[in-house]
Amino acid sequence: MSKHIHILFTFILFSFTTVFSQENIITQKGVEFSVRITIVDDSNNEKVKNAEVSVNGINYNYPDISGRYIVKARVGDELRVSHPDFETIYYRLKSSEDIKILVENSGNIRNRDSKFSSKTRSQDLYLQHLDSVKFYKKKDIEKSLSFIEKAIESKQNKERNAATYKLLADVYLYWKQYDLAVYNYKLSHQIKEDLATKIALAKAQFLQKEYTDSEKTYLELVPEKLSNYERILVYEGLGDVNFAQKKWSFSKTNYQQALEIAKENIVTPKITDISSKIADVLAAQGKVNEAENQFINSLNFAKKENPERALEEEEKVADFYNSNQRFDEEIAIRKKSLQKAESNSSRKLSKEKDSITSQKINYKIGNAYLLKEDYKSAIPFLEKSKKGAKEKNDIVVAKDATRKISEVFASLGDNEKALKNYKEYVALVDSLYVRKEQEIQQIKRFSKKIADNQNRIASLEKDKELAQSKISLAYIDQKLSEESNQRQRLIIYSLIGGFLLMSLLAYFMFRNNKQQKLANNLLALKSMRSQMNPHFIFNALNSVNSFIAVNDERNANRYLSEFSVLMRSVLENSDEDFIPLNKEIELLELYVKLEHNRFKDKFDYAIHVDETIDLEQFSIPPMLLQPYIENAIWHGLRYKKEKGSLEIAIHKKDDKTVSISIIDDGIGRKKSQELKTKNQLKQKSKGMSTIKNRIAILNDMYKERIAVNVSDALKNGEGTKVELLLKKK
Repeated sequence: MSKHIHILFTFILFSFTTVFSQENIITQKGVEFSVRITIVDDSNNEKVKNAEVSVNGINYNYPDISGRYIVKARVGDELRVSHPDFETIYYRLKSSEDIKILVENSGNIRNRDSKFSSKTRSQDLYLQHLDSVKFYKKKDIEKSLSFIEKAIESKQNKERNAATYKLLADVYLYWKQYDLAVYNYKLSHQIKEDLATKIALAKAQFLQKEYTDSEKTYLELVPEKLSNYERILVYEGLGDVNFAQKKWSFSKTNYQQALEIAKENIVTPKITDISSKIADVLAAQGKVNEAENQFINSLNFAKKENPERALEEEEKVADFYNSNQRFDEEIAIRKKSLQKAESNSSRKLSKEKDSITSQKINYKIGNAYLLKEDYKSAIPFLEKSKKGAKEKNDIVVAKDATRKISEVFASLGDNEKALKNYKEYVALVDSLYVRKEQEIQQIKRFSKKIADNQNRIASLEKDKELAQSKISLAYIDQKLSEESNQRQRLIIYSLIGGFLLMSLLAYFMFRNNKQQKLANNLLALKSMRSQMNPHFIFNALNSVNSFIAVNDERNANRYLSEFSVLMRSVLENSDEDFIPLNKEIELLELYVKLEHNRFKDKFDYAIHVDETIDLEQFSIPPMLLQPYIENAIWHGLRYKKEKGSLEIAIHKKDDKTVSISIIDDGIGRKKSQELKTKNQLKQKSKGMSTIKNRIAILNDMYKERIAVNVSDALKNGEGTKVELLLKKK
């Protein structure tokens, strides 16, 4: 260690009765054993109980009752011991013998100033505050931040200040406040450069999707003197960034470098993780056979690690088989996972991680059978999924399973059960919409609380800095009056620094609010799409019902068959903000054909598409035009005494815009309004209001891409013309 640090670290390996009992020494590499680590303050011979001890990324924050840290490790593993009051220690284990670390207290902040009495030292609660932050980190963010505030209020040196902001960033990272995590990691690293902090910063930048900055930070770490585990993290992080940037070859190279280090040092969890990520790269490159072999390797590694990790990897392999339409292999592996998920240990895993549950696995098995068109085999798994999801209040899975059950019964021709399940699906969609609205409000309140806490923390630091500046100025003015000019410059620099820091904080808050607004818009669009699909499908099912009512079984069957094709296409596009214009035209042709089959005596139709338009260059929100066509047929042409006409025309307005016209010669909007009942007048068209809201949100997000104008087709008020202007994507 450098002499200016004034801290001495001494490792003493206790042998006890090693000479007589070889059981206490394990020299075979790869065999796991327990190591007892004691950290002692050499000045008073007291044990240090606030250190953080880690081996291969596993942290041991709390000692046992005797003050010793007991860690699980192997020969060759690197031990890392960190503490706010002394430099981080790295030590490679050579045996299972106990380790004692002596810390010379001459560099400790508590003894740097003789004015600190023993009473003052006993009241130093900084380390206890940090322990409280760690204790509440994963339980209660508000309590964690309150103890951060108390730690900042405590008297700190440079090392403690850096440790405080790093721990604050760790809290934000766990609660997915990545922008605040990045900010505080940078602040901690600026106060005191630390490799572990910089690695955490790179990870936070990656999670914030700042891929260029993350890659730059990781590359700066490559030439540094890192521990083996830290080097694994750096190369793995570079692989993650390259994968997100779709730089497959670079991603694979970095993952392989990380894997070599992990295998050489027997870091089992990382061997499994990185092997799985290499398989993801191979799959993304289209190397299916190589990807499969790599997935099998990662699954074998996971089985050696623990059952929970094996379950996660099995799900990943099953997803791979699904993406390659190898449904039999997918079903076989998911059935094995299902048995594990239903065991007691797996249920605990599901509660903690909320990722692998029996209802999700049942749903995926049922979906695989559905894709195989083995509908009878799909039903029991989907029913189990729905039942389990309802028992565990998992509305998302219950909704998806119910929709699939409806599709299965529709495919089997059991329309009654299909309709029953579809109504249940719609009810679940409404429940999910309500829950999402509540979640949005909770997120807003949560974000506001975090922002308030961050402002308070920043304010505390500023107040502390200002108070310390005033004390320093008074002391200098009293003792060294000749340095008055220097004091004035110090005040100016402090104020400028405070202003810049507050400006930076305001910028981060603004960016966070902007991202939150985008997330809210996306959620609102998804909710509106969820409303549009049931609205459309219910109207179509009413048409089927009308055929059944007049005992026209042949037309009912034909209509339902054609409708199922249309419904499948609509549901496939239901999660997209935009789809190619040619797809929307195909859907409209199907829909108009269905309506014309029912109202042949009411109207004829024609669809004209300008052949000079490159339809691939234009995209449109799915199901945007259908409500206008539905209004033209149901409220205009249906009430016309003689046979009417419906024209849909798509032509080029300019190089960047196409015009889509929907023209009918029906009774017109005014007369249609007069024909409505009082009850109908009280109720607004849900489909049209939803369309208007969708267009407003999409134009806000994509800079005015869509414009709609509705007018009378003829001067006498008859007919309706809808013109939609669509700009190039």
